[in-house]
Amino acid sequence: MVQLIVGRKGKGKTKQLLDKVNAEVKNASGNIVYLDKNTEHMYELNNKIRLIDVSRYMIDSTDSFIGFICGIISQDHDLQQMYFDAFLQLARSDESNIAAVVAKLEKLGETFGVDFVLSVSLDADELPAEIKDKVLVSL
Repeated sequence: MVQLIVGRKGKGKTKQLLDKVNAEVKNASGNIVYLDKNTEHMYELNNKIRLIDVSRYMIDSTDSFIGFICGIISQDHDLQQMYFDAFLQLARSDESNIAAVVAKLEKLGETFGVDFVLSVSLDADELPAEIKDKVLVSL
């Protein structure tokens, strides 16, 4: 399952994402990973959540991002949820191919039993029609 937290920069998407992940960790039976573009929010996350600073890895395309996610999934058979802050930056994506990337994540989630929550710096009305039903929060 893929869920989206959407809104323009500065609307509070990161706070929503942090609140959700910290609430979910209390009831999670598996592992949770939080991907971010830096370690700025390290102390705002529950210590049971694995934070990965994606900027430390050589991700230069959407395909390399999906490969990176596959690597994380393959190394953690207890992985239950993944949270992506600043998704478009992390995935090297934009509104022109966001639907294709979300479709790949959806397929990975179905195959390996992982749920994804993404913060996306777009307004809900800017999203492609095929992913508008995935919006969890619109700010």
